[in-house]
Amino acid sequence: MRRYLAITGLLGLAVATFVAVTTLAFSAPADVAQKRAEAERVLAEIQELDGRLGLAIENYNGANLKLTDIDERLVATSERLDIARTSSRVAQTRLAERLRALYMGNEASSLEVMLGAASVNDLMDRMTTVRHVSARDTDLVEMARGARKETGQREQKLQGARDSQELVVGERDQKQREIESLIAERERLAASIEGELAVLIEEEAARQVQLKIDAERRLSAQRDERERGRSAAQSASAASNNEQAPASQTAPASTSASPAPAPAPAPVPPPPPSKYTGVVGTAMTLLGIPYVWGGSSPSGGFDCSGFVLYVYAQHGVSLPHHAATQYTYGTPVSRGALQPGDLVFFNGLGHNGIYIGNDQFIHSPHTGDVVKISSLNDSWYA
Repeated sequence: MRRYLAITGLLGLAVATFVAVTTLAFSAPADVAQKRAEAERVLAEIQELDGRLGLAIENYNGANLKLTDIDERLVATSERLDIARTSSRVAQTRLAERLRALYMGNEASSLEVMLGAASVNDLMDRMTTVRHVSARDTDLVEMARGARKETGQREQKLQGARDSQELVVGERDQKQREIESLIAERERLAASIEGELAVLIEEEAARQVQLKIDAERRLSAQRDERERGRSAAQSASAASNNEQAPASQTAPASTSASPAPAPAPAPVPPPPPSKYTGVVGTAMTLLGIPYVWGGSSPSGGFDCSGFVLYVYAQHGVSLPHHAATQYTYGTPVSRGALQPGDLVFFNGLGHNGIYIGNDQFIHSPHTGDVVKISSLNDSWYA
């Protein structure tokens, strides 16, 4: 009886253990699904934050661009103001000297000059002299008045530029605080799904390796195709030249002189390569460099417009550090007309990248990411 009870107790324990394990086994997928759903919700929040963050950063870059323009205007206005003040001082000095001469009586009055005339002709000469002196005095007055007016206008422009500078500095500081706040919020959200995020980052890194390999193969195939096209064009040109050369004579040579053969036309050179063919290759060498807001160099990191600025600078094209302003430097094309090296823009001109073909582009996406390859068909970019 005791053995039965003992066995029954063991069976009960086993059953209880089985029930517990079964409960865990059945509840685990639900927990995983719930955790995954939570991670997806947080990731959606992070993506929305990234969009706002990108716009804030590009607004900050735009404010820096305005400040650069204002600073240049301040320098130019200050220089012109110095010139205007010098002109005003010279004009006022000359006018003062003239007034002093009149006051001291060094020159006779107009009436005295005319009354001292000995004849009508002398009177006419004296009146001409008076008019000349009066005109010179008028010029002195106008010169002084004009110089003073210009000085006042330059001072107003200088003050206006300083006021604009103060406003833009305030705007930039506000954007900086907004950026710092958004980054802090992003880091808080990312920390809440640190484990899931680490897995996603690892998976994305592996995917980027394969995307790079595929892109390099495609670019290599395109280069080979261009080279074959050039070789074919050169071969066709050479064949055309051979067909136009005179055939060798098989008949006995005649004593009469034969006409000189016509000169062969110059070979047709192969078409020149696209002006910015190398842009994609340069962009490919920068894959993996971290995103840093305000960055525009491989050593300091890149934000989106800083990445585009740097790549194009390597090919002699100077662009501003501001996506919306970079947009104004080009000619808009349809998506179907995109060529490798073209720029693509998103999020109300708050983000951009460099198209590399096959519906793909390279860009520096956002805080916490690196320069990478993305698809135009991805939901956010589409």
